Amino acid sequence: MAHNHDMLKELATENRELRELIPDSFAGFAQMHKTLGHDGALPALTKELIALGMSIGTQCDGCIASHARGAARKGATSEQVAEVIGVAMLMTGGPGTVYGPRAWKAFKEFVQT
Repeated sequence: MAHNHDMLKELATENRELRELIPDSFAGFAQMHKTLGHDGALPALTKELIALGMSIGTQCDGCIASHARGAARKGATSEQVAEVIGVAMLMTGGPGTVYGPRAWKAFKEFVQT
């Protein structure tokens, strides 16, 4: 199992526990997240790529793993992901040069599975 797969599984139990303790909070988040998976004014893939870029900008490894997986599942190309990483690097400077490669590694990991 690779690092990003492990990261997404690592807190599954805690997520389930919190979902039971604060169901309204999780339901609200789930509803917002659901819109990401469907085409609207923007195609679902475009929204996933935006989320990946924002994950780089917020320096959130779990978010990077989640949205790299989503981009891979929605059929993103290496070129599309690389461009998103480039935009994130432009907008975030130095941190983008650290978290951008993390996103690239995550995307490659999920494309292979």
